[in-house]
Amino acid sequence: MRQLFCKPIKPYLMKKIYSIVIAAAILISSCTADKKEPVTSLVQFADSLFQSGVDSSYIAGASVIVYMDGEMLLDRSYGYASLELSVPIPDNASFEIGSVTKQLTSAAILRLVEAGELSLEDDFTKYLDFDSRGRVITINNLLNHTSGIASYTELPEFRELSVHRHERDSLVRLVEQKDFFFEPGEAMIYNNSGYFFLGLIIEEVTGMSYEEYLREQFFEPLGMNNTYYSSNSEVIPGKVYGYAYSSNRLLQRSYLDHTWPYAAGSLASSTKDLLTWMKALHEGALLSDSYYRLMITPGELKDGSALRYAMGLINYSDFSNRVIGHGGGINGFLSDTRYYPDNNLYIICLVNTTGPMGASYFAEELTWKILERKEHEKSDIDINLESLEGRYSGQARGRVLSVDVSALSDGIVISMAGRETADTLRTYTGDNTWMHGNQIIRFTEDECRIDDISGYFILKKQ
Repeated sequence: MRQLFCKPIKPYLMKKIYSIVIAAAILISSCTADKKEPVTSLVQFADSLFQSGVDSSYIAGASVIVYMDGEMLLDRSYGYASLELSVPIPDNASFEIGSVTKQLTSAAILRLVEAGELSLEDDFTKYLDFDSRGRVITINNLLNHTSGIASYTELPEFRELSVHRHERDSLVRLVEQKDFFFEPGEAMIYNNSGYFFLGLIIEEVTGMSYEEYLREQFFEPLGMNNTYYSSNSEVIPGKVYGYAYSSNRLLQRSYLDHTWPYAAGSLASSTKDLLTWMKALHEGALLSDSYYRLMITPGELKDGSALRYAMGLINYSDFSNRVIGHGGGINGFLSDTRYYPDNNLYIICLVNTTGPMGASYFAEELTWKILERKEHEKSDIDINLESLEGRYSGQARGRVLSVDVSALSDGIVISMAGRETADTLRTYTGDNTWMHGNQIIRFTEDECRIDDISGYFILKKQ
């Protein structure tokens, strides 16, 4: 039988090919050994931590980098890019990064501000047709989530919209019809609509697509070759599959059309690319010092209340360790990026599973393996705790939040509607203020103010 496209190999060629294969194998083995970091206590801890997540089926896989003072302490991947095919996470694997996208959107806006193309104090309706019903909503309000506009990801209509492709203007018109959650600048509630609008503003000002502008300004100059706008149809080498944890097993993620996460959450990247990005941002390669300071400095409300959210980045004291970063979540993926400037420490974790053991869980465990966690200092209680008792209600992210407060002899108990367990607060820091982890809870005569870093909720006493 005649064989097509196949000729027998001559014996002398066989020996030559065999020698080449052996030499290549030795070279690959040598390169792999050289690249492998020393098995330190941190590496052993991470191996055990992540492998436990994979073995228990809480996660399909993950990639992580820990980089400190110019030294790579950890650069590893665990688990699977595809459970169906039992394919491990490849080198330079790309994950969808969800809201980590926001810091790139913010940096893009600030580049345009620095170039004089727009101003942070501009009313955003100068660039985007939107009926604000007489309110002035600035670019800055969109960046730090103080606009009061309804967030589209919390709207009941979004579930049906999210699986279809329409013109982006249809989402603008949908949000435009909704009531404002609060007046601009009076509170802060995490808001994906603001960053969706910022993407449209970038396109209006530059005449380029959001993806093209980021590629020209950031990806290509920095060599971020594994960073791109996510697609549900393109075949992309190194892209991992996404999963969801449910009832002690992993399922394929639910579908989401990438028309909609957009400038609020549609980018994909790798741990190495994100390290490149974060180093460039925080070491002065992307913005002038003044605009970098603007980007990382948290804003404040109209009444002077300080926030801990800046522009696409959180910035606060994490148990006495200043951290600047952001997490992300999107169907099938969770991400966490952290920079501790006083320690010159970067931690980047990407997980291809949504569930209880996400990227923030792993990043948190690694953080306190490296840094010293100092608990908040307590002050003597100088207020009448019984005066705080009662029910407080107000707008939170995607819902009206109701909280019941009751007094103890040395603290207070807070019960949130919809939760089975209550929280006991005993860390009083003075000025009617309590700490619960990194959450700040402050009482006034008729309010309970909850600052959970990515939200500042003002609940009124009923």
